[in-house]
Amino acid sequence: MTVLTEQPSTRFPEPGDATAPAPAEARGLERDGVRLLVASSEGIEHTEFRHLADHLRAGDLLVVNDSATVAAELDAAGPAGPVVVHLAAPLEDGSWVVEVRTAPYAARAVLDLDRGSRFVAGPVVLELRAPYPETGSSPTGRGNRLWRASVDGPLDAHLVAHGRPIAYGYLPRRYPLSAYQTVFGTRPGSAEMPSAARPFTPRVITDLVARGVTIAPVTLHTGVSSQEAGEAPQAERFAVPESTARLVNAVRAGGGRVVAVGTTVTRALESAVGPGAGTDGRVVASSGWTGRVVTPAAPPRVVDGLVTGWHDPQASHLLLVEAVAGPALSQAAYDAAVAGGYLWHEFGDSALLLP
Repeated sequence: MTVLTEQPSTRFPEPGDATAPAPAEARGLERDGVRLLVASSEGIEHTEFRHLADHLRAGDLLVVNDSATVAAELDAAGPAGPVVVHLAAPLEDGSWVVEVRTAPYAARAVLDLDRGSRFVAGPVVLELRAPYPETGSSPTGRGNRLWRASVDGPLDAHLVAHGRPIAYGYLPRRYPLSAYQTVFGTRPGSAEMPSAARPFTPRVITDLVARGVTIAPVTLHTGVSSQEAGEAPQAERFAVPESTARLVNAVRAGGGRVVAVGTTVTRALESAVGPGAGTDGRVVASSGWTGRVVTPAAPPRVVDGLVTGWHDPQASHLLLVEAVAGPALSQAAYDAAVAGGYLWHEFGDSALLLP
């Protein structure tokens, strides 16, 4: 595993009871009715997500992730008993990146596994072949969280029939796959929801476009987000189309802002900055696997602002937030969110960070 030497400087308490217990719709809200904290050089403002357009301006570009969430969690039987398997990503040789977690709620990773361990899920057998990636070590110094596993059996069909959205046990009940889709998701492939875009609705999009804000897609298929403290995000599949690359470059040349909807979009866009272009790089059409990790030491070159949810303390995503917003603005936003009772995790509230 890749270990990050940088640590987030933003400090705040564990979310605990601040975790959103259910999707907005199950709490009597519309999707765009979740809270929105706007943090900028002008200060902090509290509003609702449906008013996002009030805080952007004509000529800005919102870049969104069009990856759709897939059912990537399965119950299985392993050498020591029942487990939950999270399927992070398919690899080109037909194997999969997997994470094995404790049953029944996937509360923690199982780190004492060996090569050759087999896990049976109905007609499907997954066999651990090698740690993924095959070099590096766990930040905790023990075990391996991710593995490359061979697959024997009809995995795709079994996922359709018996798979469910990845969850980690902090929700009081399970929700259907539809609850984990965003309005932009048209390309199935994400193991976990690109959740920053969840509050977008047709009403919000219409308002943005009517006010001169452009929206363009990229694709980044998310892996699993259960990193240990200090662990960098793993490589993920992405694509930045030519049309989006041209829009990003045109908006930047015209003085507009490029606002990424989520850490996934930031990673994809920053992975598509052409080599040797200096600090004012141009985005070029790109696709493949990206290992780009955006941090204050490796800052973004084209992303000016961020729409995001609220991340746990020490999460690697916080380094990306700090890289975009700066440590002072990030700390101010998290202080205000904690004081204001904002809700965390995939069904929680949102932030717009405009340094």
